[in-house]
Amino acid sequence: MHLSLSRYFTLLFGMGMLTLQDNTERMKYFLPILLLMAVLTACQEEKTSSFLSPVNWEKRRAVLSEADSLAYESSYLSVYSEIYQLSEKRTYNLTVTVSMRNISSADSLYVLRADYYNTEGKLIRTYFGHPIFIRPMETVEIVIDAVDKSGGTGANFIFDWATPDPQLEPLFEAVMIGTSDQQGLSFTTQGVKR
Repeated sequence: MHLSLSRYFTLLFGMGMLTLQDNTERMKYFLPILLLMAVLTACQEEKTSSFLSPVNWEKRRAVLSEADSLAYESSYLSVYSEIYQLSEKRTYNLTVTVSMRNISSADSLYVLRADYYNTEGKLIRTYFGHPIFIRPMETVEIVIDAVDKSGGTGANFIFDWATPDPQLEPLFEAVMIGTSDQQGLSFTTQGVKR
């Protein structure tokens, strides 16, 4: 199908009654506005992380006493903010979902700290520095966005926790997922007591 230049501009701008000269005049104003919109859109600040706000952790605050007779332990969980793709010079970003699961159907679990370390072993952030409770059979999650590459290819968490029943250890696991074009990748890791 062949369109004349004037018909093309008429369709493009929906100005059925205007001439090509009128459309060219309007285009002089349209292009700078379009460029300004593109620049303003490109300058938006990038979000780096969506971990739960301190307000949420504060609502989960638990006060523990020595009279509670809890068993205190610590667990390690490996996570991957990114993985190598094709070579060590190219990486693939991943979204990480860390699950802290209480497997007890009767007692609450207490997580004292959740520290996130990068590949070099440097502390990136502490999600909470006070005990929180996790109700029986409840799961509490931490999400690390794909744009947050601060953990690198060998990130990890250390969880300090306490429970009334040492036979029922919490389950710490992570699901990593990434999608790009039509490619998708996902895998899991599980924590180990240390």
